[in-house]
Amino acid sequence: MHSPKWTPESWKNLPIRQQPDYPDADELQQTLEKIHSYPALVSPGEVENLRKQIASATRGERFILQGGDCAERFIDCRENIIANKIRILLQMSVILTHGLRKPIVRIGRIAGQYAKPRSQNIEEVHGQQLCSYRGDCINGFPATPASRTPQPQRLLSAYNHSAITLNYIRSLIDGGFADLHHPYNWNLHSIEQTAKWPEYKRIVDRILEAIEFMEMFGGVSSESLGRIEFYTSHEGLLLGYEQTLTRSDESSGKYYNLGAHMLWIGERTRQLEGAHVEYFRGIANPVGIKLGPTAQANELCKILDVLNPENEAGRIMLITRFGAGKVNEVLPNLIKAVKKSGHHVAWTCDPMHGNMVTVNGGQKTRKFEDILSELQHTFTVHRQEDSTLVGAHFELTGDEVTECTGGALNLDHHDLHRNYETYCDPRLNYIQSLEIAFAINKMKVGWR
Repeated sequence: MHSPKWTPESWKNLPIRQQPDYPDADELQQTLEKIHSYPALVSPGEVENLRKQIASATRGERFILQGGDCAERFIDCRENIIANKIRILLQMSVILTHGLRKPIVRIGRIAGQYAKPRSQNIEEVHGQQLCSYRGDCINGFPATPASRTPQPQRLLSAYNHSAITLNYIRSLIDGGFADLHHPYNWNLHSIEQTAKWPEYKRIVDRILEAIEFMEMFGGVSSESLGRIEFYTSHEGLLLGYEQTLTRSDESSGKYYNLGAHMLWIGERTRQLEGAHVEYFRGIANPVGIKLGPTAQANELCKILDVLNPENEAGRIMLITRFGAGKVNEVLPNLIKAVKKSGHHVAWTCDPMHGNMVTVNGGQKTRKFEDILSELQHTFTVHRQEDSTLVGAHFELTGDEVTECTGGALNLDHHDLHRNYETYCDPRLNYIQSLEIAFAINKMKVGWR
């Protein structure tokens, strides 16, 4: 049962899943105490601003774009890689704003997405039984016993890499990086040789012409174009680490997790009487809940009662991830139940996690057409149920990786070896991500 009185550590009294087994408990505790003594990464004011924007999206006034790496890697904490991630999310948001005629809430899976749940604790690699790789903040990717052993010092590295990444993102935005009306920032050379280029070029040209037109009449300037709001998020998986970044705000008396603006509970950790739901019920951040094909309507409504007893708008984001073939089967009942309960939620779609396939003897990939199909089915079901899909959640990168097949570049499974970089799940590349934004604009017909 959930504790009558919530505290940042009351989650410890309940069953917990997906936690690593550290061999040295004392070292773990010392590391967590050190992180707790460090400054917060974000501010309560920023968190509250995001809550207001999610509440606005819940009313259909905005669209939420959430995206980034499956699992961030420490080695990717580099200027060009971070800049490319921000660039693609900014460009997608510009395309969506133009097509949907709504402001976009930009949330990155960045500056903290260093841990991943896994289906198995142990995996066999080259005949060795090893701990599964769970993300750089827990263990290493190289398949050796020493690397795969959970190491507390990696939590400290995760904090430091998050702080460095967030600092660089802020410096980019403050320095005008978001001023996307400059053509050199669009980096479209990869798509210019594809059959879809004429269609996409017309859209980009219209966007640039609209911005130039507004500038001529003083309606918008380079300075205002460069000032945007950008928020960070990650899965709140490692509750010991999340507790270290949980702080009480003196002015409001609320507790905030100040390691990110928003956190979500994963499909594998959303048990009603589990530790993760207990922890999340006490923080004031916006909370996402991942919902897979096994999600039950009654249980979901009970979780909403626990996480949002006051039914505050902007508090809850439901992130559906069923797989293209299961949307029509699962989603209608969930929408009906939530509507009947009266809970205010922001419905978003993650079309990535339910559409994994394996090729080439076990290599993971996703088909671009499956991703689009789940998005389209989800839009359609919401429209049929008199509901509104107000956001989308993607695993993507601004780099030209070859991890998902299909799209304008017509990648197939024989192309995966060319630039397959992810340590966990496959991501959309730069061009595929832009294509997704163009596709969402086409789906807006009937969008409420």
